[in-house]
Amino acid sequence: MSAAVLPDYLSPPMAMALAGAERHETCCQSARMVWHAWGPIASPTLVLLHGGSGSWTHWVLSIAPLRDAGWRVLVPDLPGFGDSDLPDGCTDVDHLPAHLHAGLQQLQAAGLCAGPVSVAGFSFGGMAGALWLAAHPKDAAQLVLVGAPGMGLTVPDRIPLKGWRHLPTPEAQDAVHRHNLMALMLQHSESLDALALDVHRANVQRDRMPRRRLSSTPIVAQALPRIEARVSAIYGEHDALYIGRLPALREALTRLSTHWGQWHTVPEAGHWVIYEAAEAFNAALLKVLSQQDLRAV
Repeated sequence: MSAAVLPDYLSPPMAMALAGAERHETCCQSARMVWHAWGPIASPTLVLLHGGSGSWTHWVLSIAPLRDAGWRVLVPDLPGFGDSDLPDGCTDVDHLPAHLHAGLQQLQAAGLCAGPVSVAGFSFGGMAGALWLAAHPKDAAQLVLVGAPGMGLTVPDRIPLKGWRHLPTPEAQDAVHRHNLMALMLQHSESLDALALDVHRANVQRDRMPRRRLSSTPIVAQALPRIEARVSAIYGEHDALYIGRLPALREALTRLSTHWGQWHTVPEAGHWVIYEAAEAFNAALLKVLSQQDLRAV
């Protein structure tokens, strides 16, 4: 175990709120996976999985409130993102369950987390969480899907994202980052503050898994019946992936999940609901997590 180094763009109050972060490494198929951890080891474990082109910092506004609510919070950089290695042959989300399963087992064996495990996955991380718990049903007692694609429900118009790596100046790249954040991640322009841009900029620069395609398939829908954990869902009201399709999404999730929990729509939030409406999202997540007294399991 070592102390985690927090990004230098965090404000002093935020860095103080996240003080005490631990950094752990696990290994699967010769690939190193980095986990960040907060909270007492004896507390029930909550694993937070970030979105595509992201890292643990997608959850930067949720970690301290969840820790303070009594959880041992584990936030990995998924393979191919952040500080974690890209495993040989790993090209999309379907390669990740083995790494998540092995990582959790290694952390448990080392005494770094205890008690019942819950998983919450944002976007690509929701897909990863669903495939993980379909392949390894005993790893967690509940799964919370947050803005997750992979349900076979698509909006008519393609989201107009732009490329940025070819641009010659940081200013030109930032202009594209702002465009992409508003096109996909955020609903309101005032949500695109300096921290959102800093998080996004740093994360996309370390995305080593390009050309992911499975998000447009029904891969999560196909996995849901095999998940033994209780499944809940939290989506932003204006999620760009499901414009006009949230009722159909809710019906599909409820029908396909063997053990259904709760549905929450967070008002006035886009796809990156965990950031844009952090307070409301955190309250909804804690309500979902407390539906079943996992501390007594």
